[in-house]
Amino acid sequence: MRILIIEDQLKVAQSVQHGLEAERFDVTVAATGEEGHFLVSSQVFDLLVLDLMLPGCDGLEILRALRNRGLSTPVIILSARDTVEDRIRGLDLGADDYLIKPFAFGELLARIRALLRRGRGQDVLHLVVADLEIDRVARRVTRAAMPIELTAREYELLEYLALHQGRVVSREMLARDVWHEVQRATPLDNVIDVHIARLRRKIDHDRDQPLIHTLRGVGFVLGDAAP
Repeated sequence: MRILIIEDQLKVAQSVQHGLEAERFDVTVAATGEEGHFLVSSQVFDLLVLDLMLPGCDGLEILRALRNRGLSTPVIILSARDTVEDRIRGLDLGADDYLIKPFAFGELLARIRALLRRGRGQDVLHLVVADLEIDRVARRVTRAAMPIELTAREYELLEYLALHQGRVVSREMLARDVWHEVQRATPLDNVIDVHIARLRRKIDHDRDQPLIHTLRGVGFVLGDAAP
């Protein structure tokens, strides 16, 4: 699991980084708003720990940009701003949790684990999206009770989209989690697009209701309505 900490207080950032690395998380630290914004825009993370009062680019600006791109990466705000209004604003802009400084690392860790558990859904054995059904034990896919034959890669791609149904899945996420490539590259993007096109033909061909939607420049969504 990759976690990005955007925090300008060096002692806080290092303390959280060392604690999370001891728990076997892959941690990256950004000390400025600009650096954090660049990393969020260019790499894929499973969770963000975000300070609000940052030099250059405010934490709320980063959060707003993340959600405007359609990305659902869990975000925990870590801030000394402790008024109810501050918390409401952060949560309304799309934060998943809000922890006030000073804080206990154990509480932060518990909240991180809770958010990551909420997002994974890995123990679900039967996935349903509209009339599409995926049996993860038998690796069998049907739509409107009609079987759909998929290659191994097409199945993995569809399963991943279904585990994130209703949320945007970026090419970076697919490169990392389906193709298991650490670095995204243009040739791999082309391969991903070809597989998406093939999968769309099998899932949505001659159907009144398409389930696979493309957000140009952002990624893909599996759902019964276009985002």
